[in-house]
Amino acid sequence: MDHPSRLDLFYSPAYVLSEYSFDTTRKSRWVAESLAERPIPGVRLVAPEPLDEAAVAAVHDPAYVTAVRTGEPRALAESGGFSWDPGLWSMVLASNGGAVSAALAALAGGRIAGSLSSGLHHAKRAHGDGYCTFNGLALAAGAAKRAGAERILVLDLDAHCGGGTFELLSGDPAVRQVDLAVSPYDRYGPSERMSLDVIVQAGEYLPTLRARLDALAKEGSPFDLVLYNAGMDPYEGCATGGLEGITREILAERERTVFDWCRAEGLPVAFVLAGGYTGARVTQAELVDLHRLTISAAAG
Repeated sequence: MDHPSRLDLFYSPAYVLSEYSFDTTRKSRWVAESLAERPIPGVRLVAPEPLDEAAVAAVHDPAYVTAVRTGEPRALAESGGFSWDPGLWSMVLASNGGAVSAALAALAGGRIAGSLSSGLHHAKRAHGDGYCTFNGLALAAGAAKRAGAERILVLDLDAHCGGGTFELLSGDPAVRQVDLAVSPYDRYGPSERMSLDVIVQAGEYLPTLRARLDALAKEGSPFDLVLYNAGMDPYEGCATGGLEGITREILAERERTVFDWCRAEGLPVAFVLAGGYTGARVTQAELVDLHRLTISAAAG
């Protein structure tokens, strides 16, 4: 993979169409606005191609997809954690389309691409979960396979376990999942191709990540694409998942570690933002700054 001279970052105002106001439904706009005010060299925002109902129903139960589109049955439509309104449907088609667009751009160009999407990895086949409606990682993996990818790595560094991704992809021999969490939420049973580490001491965080990446490199069988779920909720100030001792500096080093490893291995990467939440110890500006760490490291 050549060092990218330009980083395409997929975003559309449709990412925030839901009336439900929460970090997951708003922060993509905050980050996009910050990039307009304080550009990161080489980064350009690109509108993604939204998914359609058939594309989503190829991964999720059609009855669940219909519920999200129509709002009925309401409990199923709101199972991801957001109150339903018509904007939710357009929002998740756009943001999941961004994850797919980033994957296809990275695969086609042998480079790094990203999307300001979040709210993906807890979504199960037949219902939402944990502020996730549809699973953009599974949707992106399927699109990448149809585009020719034979081996895909899903690297999940959200604070919480990616149980939805495990449910949807654990039976797919083309996919490897490496999940480094600090919270047991959505824990799943790891398998030979799906590793899960739940860190309880901040000092173990970066060493465990490096050990997992080193082990992958030693296998000697390269991936065609890395799908990186770049959560900032491990941050010690985040009330939803944070681990005391994981500082901004540790997360910055984590991002450099991930993208440096991918460049050294020559692996195309598509990243999404994943978890990160405001609260008593994290302002909106601080949350945006944390997510900008990922974009800066990706831009190189």
